Amino acid sequence: MFSKVIGRGATYAIAAAGAGLVLVTPAIAQQAPPLAPAAGADIDPSAPLDAMPDLGVEWPDLGTPEPIPDQPTDTTAEAGSPPPAEAVLVDDDGAARRYRVTLAGIDGIEANEAVRRDFDKQAALIEGRKDGANAAQIDRRARADVELLAELLRAQGYYDAVVEPEIAVGEGTVTITLRAVPGQRYRFTTVALPGLDAAGGDSGQLRAAFAVKAGDPVIAEQVIAAGNALRIALGEQGFATAAIGEQDIVIDHDQGTASLNLPVAPGPVGRFGVIRVSGSPPFSPRHVGRIARFKQGDRFERSEVDDLRRALVATGLVASAEVKTIPVAGGKVIDLDVRLEPAPLRTVAGELGYGTGEGVRAEASWQHRNFFNPEGALTLRGVAGTQEQLAAVSIRRNNFKRRDQVLNAQIVASHVDRAAYAARTFSLSGGIERQSNFIWQKKWTWSLGGELIASDERDTIVATGIERRRTFLIGAVPASLGYDGSDDLLDPTRGFRLLGRVSPEISFQNGSFGYVRAQIDASAYHPVGAKVVVAGRVRLGTIGGASRDMIAPSRRFYAGGGGSVRGYGYQRLGPRDADGDPIGGRSLAEFGLEARVRLKAFGGNFGIVPFLDGGTLTTGSVPDLRRWQLGAGIGARYYSSFGPIRIDVGTPLNRQASDSRIAVTVSLGQAF
Repeated sequence: MFSKVIGRGATYAIAAAGAGLVLVTPAIAQQAPPLAPAAGADIDPSAPLDAMPDLGVEWPDLGTPEPIPDQPTDTTAEAGSPPPAEAVLVDDDGAARRYRVTLAGIDGIEANEAVRRDFDKQAALIEGRKDGANAAQIDRRARADVELLAELLRAQGYYDAVVEPEIAVGEGTVTITLRAVPGQRYRFTTVALPGLDAAGGDSGQLRAAFAVKAGDPVIAEQVIAAGNALRIALGEQGFATAAIGEQDIVIDHDQGTASLNLPVAPGPVGRFGVIRVSGSPPFSPRHVGRIARFKQGDRFERSEVDDLRRALVATGLVASAEVKTIPVAGGKVIDLDVRLEPAPLRTVAGELGYGTGEGVRAEASWQHRNFFNPEGALTLRGVAGTQEQLAAVSIRRNNFKRRDQVLNAQIVASHVDRAAYAARTFSLSGGIERQSNFIWQKKWTWSLGGELIASDERDTIVATGIERRRTFLIGAVPASLGYDGSDDLLDPTRGFRLLGRVSPEISFQNGSFGYVRAQIDASAYHPVGAKVVVAGRVRLGTIGGASRDMIAPSRRFYAGGGGSVRGYGYQRLGPRDADGDPIGGRSLAEFGLEARVRLKAFGGNFGIVPFLDGGTLTTGSVPDLRRWQLGAGIGARYYSSFGPIRIDVGTPLNRQASDSRIAVTVSLGQAF
């Protein structure tokens, strides 16, 4: 920033002396910067100074210097007579002292809070006040903070500010008061942006982006912020080649005012041109164009270029992306030169865990994230557990046809052996979905797919308790539609979510029959104070068109567990057979209530969550709301950088004979 100063020069003031201690520091006021001679000029120190009428005051007559008053020779300040400027804080024994710091004289000014906030962050006296300091240390800190406070006042427009330190000594402590005389607050009389009118109809909106106007106080931070906002606004309005000149601020000390002049050259309105891609992975310009939120010919927006860069990195295939703007046709067209640096393409992952009711479970996977260019991932996955074994091959193509649209296909062979049922299953599935993610959380998401399932399943005849095994061939067309009005994907604190699922299915088992599975999930979040969020959820599900006994056990509804009714084991809620094993149902209703309390201790990274859950599962197509099973407990949360890690410990309130007294859940993210 370039500025000119018109008016007074520097003044100095003398600090008051405390009993037994003396501190003298030049008081800080606005000073005109020295003017350097032109390069190569001969300087005659005895020559008279040239007149400078623009300065606003006469040059001092150096031929008749003012007399310098005599300085006292002792180290204590006499009334009306300043001590020497080189005096320091003197303490006879040199011992460390406790001290306190106060600011005086700024309570009535407009910028009081801002000055105090910035002073507390930067002051040497504040930083070191917890420990004792000797006289020399206190002296150095006080001198530095006198200059700091005066600079902070000038940054808020108080260009005539004078600051004096005062020392008061008590029993075992020292009070340091920095007393300020702020003077008047300087204000802009004119704010000019010459050249901005060349932006035509956009000039008014661009002028509004530069928030500083005539009559505003001269606050350095606001002037810098306004310049940055104008630069951003120019880029957003299509002026890709816009240039902002050097900022010129003229301060008039005699009038207590300032004027600001900032030249702007908008240039022409640009439109997006062609995209050229180099580097690796070998994405085509067409695929990069799908990822971009703009089309060729759209008006240029700088934020769209930044968004494209982030989206390319978010694919996981790109370590860094450099997107250069190339003006052509005099700046009316902006081509993009995209250079990609590859990220590692292969991932090996493993997982080992234990769940109440689910037993031990180990999972391993290998993935090549660009096996089919562009963004075609191949994943091989295996699960080995006490109740589940699985092998799967899946293909997933991200940004398929449009951004954040995913095409996926999967082949799965699995064996599941749970208390409710056992199944050996082979399935083929595929679908397309529009998804949300951690970087760009979307309001609306949807999915549509198809499944072909062959499953040999074992369950129990409820009336007799005799086990049976049946083979099912099932075709399904699952679909979903969701709305997310919350403020965070993993840790929401306000808003609500709705998700609906429907799956028309046809089953071939001793003939053929059809039925429809439908489910609705809703959750809401409301902050209560700064550290508490109250959250609630509801789930409703129904299967219509077939009896419970006809439906394959793996396609029925089950309840209980960490993602359902906490306190109960996995799938342990609802009707059971003669051996006490769950048999599943056709209708489901659940609710959950919890208070997410974030603790102040440990940097605010931990929290506790008391909760109450309830559910009812019935064999009819309509939930029986008279028979609730309730679970309650408390959870712990660790709020990591990638989302909360939760541990929930619950107990069933109306426990049945075969229910455990305690159920534990560990997972990433909140329960809902």
